[in-house]
Amino acid sequence: MESIARLLPPIYEDLRLVDVARLRRIIRLGAYEGHTGGLAAGRLQASLVVVPRSFASDFHRFCVSNPKACPLVAVGRAGSPFMPTLGDVDVRTDIPQYEVYRFGELIRQQADIVDIWREDFSAFALGSSSTFEHALIERGVAPRNFVVHRVAPMFRSSIRTTRVGVFGGDMVVSMRPVRLSQVDTVRAVTARFPHAHGAPIHVGDPRVIGIEDIGDPDWGEPVEVREGEVPVFWASGATAQSVVAGARLEVAIVQTPGHMLITDVTARENVGAFKIY
Repeated sequence: MESIARLLPPIYEDLRLVDVARLRRIIRLGAYEGHTGGLAAGRLQASLVVVPRSFASDFHRFCVSNPKACPLVAVGRAGSPFMPTLGDVDVRTDIPQYEVYRFGELIRQQADIVDIWREDFSAFALGSSSTFEHALIERGVAPRNFVVHRVAPMFRSSIRTTRVGVFGGDMVVSMRPVRLSQVDTVRAVTARFPHAHGAPIHVGDPRVIGIEDIGDPDWGEPVEVREGEVPVFWASGATAQSVVAGARLEVAIVQTPGHMLITDVTARENVGAFKIY
């Protein structure tokens, strides 16, 4: 059996060269707790939401009612931490960093949730926009957050989601600066990934969707919008984190924004191919 020392590349750049199984094993061992943007080229990345089973039906219906913000790619059986349709995945260990909420308050971040997993938990995986960044790079439109190794900035917008039960609130959006001449290319490329938020929901003035200062994101890290560029906004899986916190459940678990579940699913696989059970 390989040692952790052999499994752990010394820097983030080396991790970009690691195959999916090895990368996930490094994360499972707790040897990497950083963001996953730019890693596992060509694979679906997913965000995670874990809620008590008594709220699972309503959260499922919330996702179905808001597919742009919360594109479901897998739903685990109650009490099971495994999602075999996404690969050799254990949602308790295979994300670099988790956030634990109690009654709507973030109480801690941790590298695994083995110690707090319960038999009445239900897990949901939602496609992440990190999935399509490699396709943009292939078309010569490298997102700035990718280039500078940052988590894409995310903002709470004024766009309302469709409420289901205790789950509802404003949509969260991610932003990437794009040269005006490349906006049509970006629209076309990302539209091919409906299971990872798809095409942008807004281009241009952030105030139109209720964002006053794109230099001050609610999640992630700020990136510069340069001359000749426009801010482009996509629906974000952080919407789920926001509405789950707003529901003030006794307990809920999500991944830290930008720290995604890396799956075995090919990024370009059609969402209809995913089996949700």
